[in-house]
Amino acid sequence: MSRVAELIGVRQFRLADGPIEDPGPGEVQVQVQAVGICGSDVHSYAEGGVGDTPCNYPMVLGHEPAGVIVKVGPRTSGWNRGDAAAFEPAIYCYHCEYCLSGRHNVCAKLRFMSMPGDPGFFREYVNLPVTNLQALPPNLGVNEGTLIEPMAVALHSMAIGQPKLGETAVVFGAGPIGLLTAAVLKFYGVKRVWSVEPVPARQELARLMGADAVIDPTAVDVVQQVLKETGNRGVDLVFDCATKGSTSTQAIQVARSAGRVVFTGIPSEVELPIPFHVWRRKELTLFQVRRSNHESALAREILADDPARFAPLITHTRPLNQIAQAFAQVERYEDGVGKLIIRVNQ
Repeated sequence: MSRVAELIGVRQFRLADGPIEDPGPGEVQVQVQAVGICGSDVHSYAEGGVGDTPCNYPMVLGHEPAGVIVKVGPRTSGWNRGDAAAFEPAIYCYHCEYCLSGRHNVCAKLRFMSMPGDPGFFREYVNLPVTNLQALPPNLGVNEGTLIEPMAVALHSMAIGQPKLGETAVVFGAGPIGLLTAAVLKFYGVKRVWSVEPVPARQELARLMGADAVIDPTAVDVVQQVLKETGNRGVDLVFDCATKGSTSTQAIQVARSAGRVVFTGIPSEVELPIPFHVWRRKELTLFQVRRSNHESALAREILADDPARFAPLITHTRPLNQIAQAFAQVERYEDGVGKLIIRVNQ
């Protein structure tokens, strides 16, 4: 049997026990030990869906997992019982036109574990294809392993936005994705990174992750502040990792002419107003991020190279039986929460 946390309604979880079969050929059975709570999980929890995709209850959330192998399926090689790994939540078909062109993240038959119909990882045991495992190096524990998935998203946004040495950038939002985005921008040689964040604890995390300046949108006009500090030019590159309130409009307004704007966050609304004529006059290039596309290996290397740098991101852990309290804490930004990890088998 496998203990499972099911979302059964808006802000409602229940714990249940479900069966777990043996792994099949090419599969392993993993014991999930740690899962990070993602912003999209919070959309499902608090809003009953993610954008225009409604929840289908009961469903199992959680797509930032790590743990250990407990069983190896027949005709499966390369993995052994006790191996520690992070688990990729996306399952691709590998033969549609998008997979064959290298765009696996928009696979025509994509399954993403934690969406309706595909249970996620807030459960004790899961059978997975071995292609969905990333071995954890000795200096990365399972808590740190949960950062591989969001780090891969941040890296995918870099592949899209193409930051260049000496450029300037604004990152809206200092949740985990925004914090990782700010950190990675500095790796890419971006000269100055502004983080826009209203929550004081997250402002401090932004500084720790490498932001050169932090703007509190409740205290100043974000657009006027960025234009003032850039000589009315604007910045080369903008990442909207919040897509909340007016950030999508501000992202377009703070970009320089011929700049790039990358939308990484998921808005609550089905449609967003865009200042079309500002976009038109500046001839901006607007991009959208769809999760990640095989950036997990690089994410693991970056995290393993300097785990202490990213340790401040993980601020809280809670056991599976406190999942309701954990989600409420993240939704309300309580107690300085950054990344909260659910310890499934604690």
